Amino acid sequence: MKLLISLLLSFLIPSCTKTQYMPDTSVSEKNMPASIKQSQTYLALGDSYTIGEAVETSASFPYQLQQLLNEKGLNVSSPRIIATTGWTTDELQEAINKSQIDPKYDFVTLLIGVNNQYRGYPLAQYKKEFESLLNQAITFAQGDKTRVFVISFPDWGATPFGQQSGRNLETTAAEVDAFNAANREISNQAGVSYTDITPESRNARVDAGLVATDGLHPSEKMYAAWAQAICPKVFSRLK
Repeated sequence: MKLLISLLLSFLIPSCTKTQYMPDTSVSEKNMPASIKQSQTYLALGDSYTIGEAVETSASFPYQLQQLLNEKGLNVSSPRIIATTGWTTDELQEAINKSQIDPKYDFVTLLIGVNNQYRGYPLAQYKKEFESLLNQAITFAQGDKTRVFVISFPDWGATPFGQQSGRNLETTAAEVDAFNAANREISNQAGVSYTDITPESRNARVDAGLVATDGLHPSEKMYAAWAQAICPKVFSRLK
């Protein structure tokens, strides 16, 4: 068990905090080409699934999402990412409290919870802490709930690591579903967009290309699917 926890939580790397702001302009942007409009800013909150553990930064879902939006004619700056492998909801909350986050982002994504489930933390605790994080995400999106996008977390039991973990995979899947049902319900009640990537993540059982070389985290291919699922929802709010 110590080995399993070590494998899941040991890949700690610093969070990426790249953010670009374009200068203000007194000229109306209504008819400007998207390429010269003021950058739209993006804040991504989460854990290893947000920083893209075991893949290049450009392959993580926030950066792939940024690229897709830019290809659609928007001008989205590099995401500011507050996330670290192994974080639970309380650890993300602590990091947010220590960060200086200006509540002026054009949109925010939130993906958190797998480590609560993995460590066996109570679902009731997760619900309370997730709701608090979601409310903060709305604040960071200038109070606009339609510019916050929640993503479910994948079923790590479908990966090679999960298959070899010795855990009951049916129990793991049921717990993953319960946690995601909770974050979905809270998101729906708040009127926030929700994207369910969990069913597709279970294809990792039969498609090795969906898993990174560490045998646990998503590959660039899986992150691409997430970005493609989220992109139309974000684009409809930013265009």
